[in-house]
Amino acid sequence: MNTTETKNTPLLRTATLAAAAVALALGLAACDKNDDRTAGQKLDSAIAKTEAAAEDAKAKTEAAAHDAKVTMQGAAQEAKARTEEAAHDASVKTEEMTQEAREKMQETSQQAKADTREVTANAKAAVEDAGITARVNAGLAKDSELSALRIDVDTKEGVVTLTGPAKSEQAKERATQIARGVEGVSRVVNNLTINPGT
Repeated sequence: MNTTETKNTPLLRTATLAAAAVALALGLAACDKNDDRTAGQKLDSAIAKTEAAAEDAKAKTEAAAHDAKVTMQGAAQEAKARTEEAAHDASVKTEEMTQEAREKMQETSQQAKADTREVTANAKAAVEDAGITARVNAGLAKDSELSALRIDVDTKEGVVTLTGPAKSEQAKERATQIARGVEGVSRVVNNLTINPGT
């Protein structure tokens, strides 16, 4: 490569750039032929337009931010209201369930008490009936014409039923009298049959 060409290359570049700048300036001047403003006025106008655009952008940004804030507040209030409503519903349901459980427990407790009273009464009656049966058998055993081993004595709720043989009508009647004489007997059903051979 030639040394003269190397030295001229930066100079050529600078000249090309200067020519482009002049062409650009002439082009701009040609576009604004009808504009009588000075370069300073044009610059001020451009600055004013830029500031107006910046203010407009700022106002739009602030409006968008405000709208976003309002939307978020509305969503937060709606979420809070839904949460409070759900909490209230849960509280009401819990109270209803608690009340139902309380009522069920009371009902079960009352039923258990009634069942216990019934079982106790039945057990007491059974013990009393067994005692009556034993005392009637003991009374029959003392009479020589009545066989305590052959006469069946059954007691239910204070009613004594006598079943089996008796030697005579008088013996049958004494069996009734012996049974009636026992404490707790309310009635005697005498089903003894007369059998003189017993």
